[in-house]
Amino acid sequence: MTTPVSGSDDVAPRVALSAGQYAVPRHTVWVGAAALVTDQVGRVLLVHPTYREDDRWLLPGGVVEPGEHPHVACRREITEELGLTSLPLSGVLAVHSLSPHHPDSQHSTRFPGEIRFVFDGGTLTPDQAEAIRLPREELSEHAFLETRDAVQRLRPVDGQIMLAAYRARLGNTATAHLADGRHILDVPVLDRHDVHVRYRPLWESPFNRDPVPERLPVQQAWAWCFVPDGRVVLLADPGPQGALPMLPGGTVEKTDATPEDTLHREAAEEAQLALTDPVRLGWVLDETGEVYGGVGPNARLRLVARVTAVGPAAVDPATGHPFARLLASPTQAAALLGWGPPGARQALLAAETARERWGLPAARPAAIEEIPAEGMRLS
Repeated sequence: MTTPVSGSDDVAPRVALSAGQYAVPRHTVWVGAAALVTDQVGRVLLVHPTYREDDRWLLPGGVVEPGEHPHVACRREITEELGLTSLPLSGVLAVHSLSPHHPDSQHSTRFPGEIRFVFDGGTLTPDQAEAIRLPREELSEHAFLETRDAVQRLRPVDGQIMLAAYRARLGNTATAHLADGRHILDVPVLDRHDVHVRYRPLWESPFNRDPVPERLPVQQAWAWCFVPDGRVVLLADPGPQGALPMLPGGTVEKTDATPEDTLHREAAEEAQLALTDPVRLGWVLDETGEVYGGVGPNARLRLVARVTAVGPAAVDPATGHPFARLLASPTQAAALLGWGPPGARQALLAAETARERWGLPAARPAAIEEIPAEGMRLS
């Protein structure tokens, strides 16, 4: 009978490695830092580099230098690329790892992979946007673009990173963690439904609080529809370039006796909402009525209403598909709608009206949620 051999008996003694020898086999990747910067209506800032062969655009940012922290690198790059010296970075929106074998990797070099941090660079005022100065030898131009247009100018994987970072900001979710452009944890609701922000220049028009003049037809009635905790219902309308958010409501039809009737009908058809006590908040003048076939000057009415019931999701008879139903704070809704500062002021007015009329609380900062397909009970 033989004695079992220890696993250590046949192994040569381990030789202590020098620091240089230890470093050689260690995995090495590039580290990058970028900033998500928007203008006041939610368009994303991109820059066009002169050195890229594929002619693709980038978020402002660059490579982290040896010994440099990513947030320091991001501030440095913002100063060098945009000429903005006091841009705050309020948090990390996304962390992304890119493998050497991804189709969008840079095959012209020995690319070892990349870890990229995307910081929240906030929203620029018009004066700050006007003050941007580019190093012409490195960047030929910059632009503020809607997200649907921005993704067309970025490499596919860069577009995925930009959208995840922007939606983390809008949705008030935790830092997005991605690998090769895909979420490695649960996919947040805005990403799941591919929600984009659309700039709407009509919202530069004044918001009128007075009654609509009798001579002016009301062509549209949309509402801030509040649930008991102070959030509002937002719909995501799917399309080939992604889903666009909108408030419940729609076009006033000849069969609708009043704009309030339009709101009740559209909220039931689109979002399966039962509403009560709609209040007229104000209106915006549409000078041409082009979207309605050029009917001329008309009013786009905005209301506030209280949601009393949310039914099971159903197909909208007008479009033939269901809408995603989201719950967001009024401020989040205004940002997603792309209404800029006028929209933010209207959201505040809607929340104040809901508090004064129904005693509803101000919605606390929280992640945007989707209403379950089966509907929900309201207390």
